[in-house]
Amino acid sequence: MEYITNSEKETETIGEQFGRRVKDGTVVAMYGDLGAGKTAFVRGMARGMGIDARVSSPTFTIVNEYLGERTLIHFDMYRLGSADELFDIGWEDYLARGAVCAVEWSENVEDAFFGDEVRLTIEKLSDTARKITIEEGTPC
Repeated sequence: MEYITNSEKETETIGEQFGRRVKDGTVVAMYGDLGAGKTAFVRGMARGMGIDARVSSPTFTIVNEYLGERTLIHFDMYRLGSADELFDIGWEDYLARGAVCAVEWSENVEDAFFGDEVRLTIEKLSDTARKITIEEGTPC
């Protein structure tokens, strides 16, 4: 599926719609340049999942966990050099919890995926416009 958004709010809205239908246990592998809108999408996902929390990028903490009606675990792999480092922080333990896992900068840890993840790419078309592509490996 492809969507074109023209503002951060619209990107959040697409994320919210996705968050309403994504199944627990789904890994969302996110791709996109710095400032593309990955965290904005995750903010919307959280809202759609019934989570009332301030969502921010976990660039320095690597992982943020958001609790509400459901659980969302938000990873930022920008600072990791390999999938081995992700396994070192307990990736398999996070997966075993059955929460939705949103993984920014997935290109840095692709070896950690099993091929059933949802692949989400956000491309900057202009200062405000984005193209969001969702390829669903796991049924939502």
